Amino acid sequence: MKALVLEKKFKLNIREIDLPLHLGPDDVRIRVHTVGVCGSDVHYYTHGRIGSFAVDQPMVLGHEASGTVIEVGSNVRHLDIGDRVCMEPGIPNPTSKASRLGLYNVDPSVVFWATPPVHGCLIPEVIHPAAFTFKLPDHVTFAEGALVEPFAIGMQAAVKARIKPGDVAVVIGAGTIGIMTALAALAGGASQVLISDLMEEKLAIAQRYDGIIGVNIRECSLQEKVDGATAGWGADVVFEASGSPRAYADALAAVCPGGALVLVGMPVDPVPFDIVAAQAKEIRIETVFRYANVYERAVNLIASGKVDLKPLVSATFAFEQGVAAFERAASALPGDVKVQISFGDA
Repeated sequence: MKALVLEKKFKLNIREIDLPLHLGPDDVRIRVHTVGVCGSDVHYYTHGRIGSFAVDQPMVLGHEASGTVIEVGSNVRHLDIGDRVCMEPGIPNPTSKASRLGLYNVDPSVVFWATPPVHGCLIPEVIHPAAFTFKLPDHVTFAEGALVEPFAIGMQAAVKARIKPGDVAVVIGAGTIGIMTALAALAGGASQVLISDLMEEKLAIAQRYDGIIGVNIRECSLQEKVDGATAGWGADVVFEASGSPRAYADALAAVCPGGALVLVGMPVDPVPFDIVAAQAKEIRIETVFRYANVYERAVNLIASGKVDLKPLVSATFAFEQGVAAFERAASALPGDVKVQISFGDA
């Protein structure tokens, strides 16, 4: 089958590739319909590596996917041929201690699509464990199904924050994950979310949602906006979703005494962190790495209509234009949130 293959840094090809597609008794075979282009996919394309994960041999990209079940394994009971589904891309070792503790996202032996040396899902068909494949209601589109993966990161952040009804939250960074986190915080009970960024175009997209207030930090201080919203007390929860080392001073200043700081963005460079400032407020610090045990709840929220992700799809490219899709995503247009690639008929 043809796949979108990253040969090496800055070299993508749509070409034939031979991948093993053996259907086990607990698996399903899925005809892929839509795949989102994630920031990690783009980073592999532009840098050839993320930390210790290096593209040393050709790798199929993509891990945000939806499609249609076309074959089921003999043990599968909750899915049928023809079901429209989305797929959780990280498969842990079910016998590991991390899995037994419910922390399978940090299982060192997890197999995650498009993380070297594991191939991704930008290919017409995939085999996937049924246990990590989730049925989409009829009214949820394939595009929304492919957005469940990044929304699950926002869900994980909201869960780790332990949001209480009426909390005031702050999200630093209005990129894809920042907006997803803001929506998850609102769904989790936050009364309002202030989201900060340098790009007015991204803030404008975020502010289309009721309950989200954009803060352009080129024009005003985040701290002033937080003080105004909380009578000077500070935000109950601050999510750092930009990955910028410069964001941490704002994050520590914005969080209230006894509040929570949730680290979602992953800085490339070392971060200066004022430990005494954190101690003086006795804030709780949480970290996020992917997600665990939230995928089905993310689907349910989207299906309920409480979370509308459709406005976040900025452009959809046909699979044959997959290289152009990556070039578009790598250009980081200010008004883009999510670029997707569609195979068209699943």
